[in-house]
Amino acid sequence: MKTKNERYQRQISLKELGEGGQQKLKNARVLVIGAGGLGCPALLYLAGAGIGKLGIVDFDLVSLSNLHRQILFSVSDIGLSKALRAGDILEQNNPEIEMHIFNKRLNNSNALEILSGFDIILDGTDNFASRYLINDACVLLNKTLVYGAISRFEGQVSVFNSPLSANTAVNYRDLFPEAPSDGEVLNCEEAGVIGVLPGIIGTMMANETIKLITGIGEPLIDRLLTYNSLNNQFFEMDLSALAETAKLIPSNADEFRSFNYDWFCSLSPANELNHEEFEAMHQDKKIQIIDVRESDEEALKDGFSHIKIPLSRLKTQIPDIHAETIVLFCQSGKRSAGAAELLTKHFGKSKKVYSLKDGLTGWQKFKEY
Repeated sequence: MKTKNERYQRQISLKELGEGGQQKLKNARVLVIGAGGLGCPALLYLAGAGIGKLGIVDFDLVSLSNLHRQILFSVSDIGLSKALRAGDILEQNNPEIEMHIFNKRLNNSNALEILSGFDIILDGTDNFASRYLINDACVLLNKTLVYGAISRFEGQVSVFNSPLSANTAVNYRDLFPEAPSDGEVLNCEEAGVIGVLPGIIGTMMANETIKLITGIGEPLIDRLLTYNSLNNQFFEMDLSALAETAKLIPSNADEFRSFNYDWFCSLSPANELNHEEFEAMHQDKKIQIIDVRESDEEALKDGFSHIKIPLSRLKTQIPDIHAETIVLFCQSGKRSAGAAELLTKHFGKSKKVYSLKDGLTGWQKFKEY
C-alpha cells in the first residue's frame, strides 16, 4: 500500500527538510506572476515540491516562439491561455495542490487584491513597468518577492522585501531607482535569449522559494546573483536599502492605484500607432518609415518600404528627414517609442512622429490574423 507521503519521499528524506519542512511547503501560499520562460520551470518545481496553494497570473496566449524555453507548453497549446493551460498541466502533475488561476493582466487596479492572498511572490515578468508595480505592491503588503530576470546569455536572481533581512529590507527600486531609458536594457523579444537560461534561472527562483518556506540554507536575501551561461561564471553582489528610493514607492493603496507605471517606464507613448492605422498608412509614399533596430539585427525581408537608422545613431546625430510624417519601428515597440520621443523633441510641431505599437512582432501577428 502506498503511503501518503510517497510523492515527496525523496525530499522528506533530507534531514534538513524532513516531515516538518514538507508540512511548511503544504501550508505555503505562493504566487507566480508570468507563466513564461521563468514561470514555467518555477511552477513545475514548486508544484512538484508540494506547495499547498499555488497561483498563476498571466494574460498572454501560447505562441510558437515561446516553445523553445516555455517548457510547460507544446505545439497543441498554441493560441491557448498560458495561465489556464499551465494550471491544467500542473494539476495533472500534482492533483494534491490547490491551484488559483488569474487569466488577466496584472495592473495597479487588481494587484493588491491578487497578491494579498499569497505569502511569497515570484516575479517572472519581462518588462520594467510590471517589475516596479509588483515590487511596490509587495512593499505595501509586506510580501517577500523572489526576483528573476534574463537576457541573451545572462540571468539574475535575488530575494527582495524579506522580513528575514538583517537590516532594512532591500527592494527592487534599490537595484533600479530609476527606470532604464528606452533601448538601454532590452527584453528577450528584442535581444533574444538562449532557451536553457530561463530554465536555469526559473529553477533557481523555485529553489530560493523552497528555502524561504522551509528555513533551510541561505536564501539570496539582499543579495543579487548573476549567472553567465556562456562561461558558467557566477557573480554575487550585496545590496543595501537606500533611504531615497523608499520615497519613490507609493505610500498607500490609493497612491498605488493612481500611479501610472506605464508612463513611468515610457511604455505608453501618446504618439503610438496601432496596427490598423499602420496598415492603412504604410503604402503612402509621403510617409517615411524608419527601422531603429541596430545594424546587426535581422533585416526585414518583406512587408513594406523603409530605411534603417539605428537608435544608437539617432541618439548622437539626427539626420535630415524631409517627410512630414515619420513612422518608427523596432522589434517590440520599446526602442521606437524612445526614438519617437527624440525626433518629436528635435522637429517639434513641424513633423508628425509615430511609433509602431508592439513593433514588428505585433504587426506580424496582426497580419497573420
